[in-house]
Amino acid sequence: MGINDESDAEAGLQIGPTDKGMVRIYIESGGHGIPMDFDPEEAEEIADEIRAAAARAKAFGA
Repeated sequence: MGINDESDAEAGLQIGPTDKGMVRIYIESGGHGIPMDFDPEEAEEIADEIRAAAARAKAFGA
């Protein structure tokens, strides 16, 4: 499965700080959870990538 493949799969997403000073992205689906921890700088880079992808997606819709 890739970025352009549609799916009916459902998942929950949580994002927040940990008590260790990391940023956690937690994805849960089908009873399985995937915690992904990033240092704040990595999290900011990910946020920038998400904003850039959102801008490109908006351009497709325009």
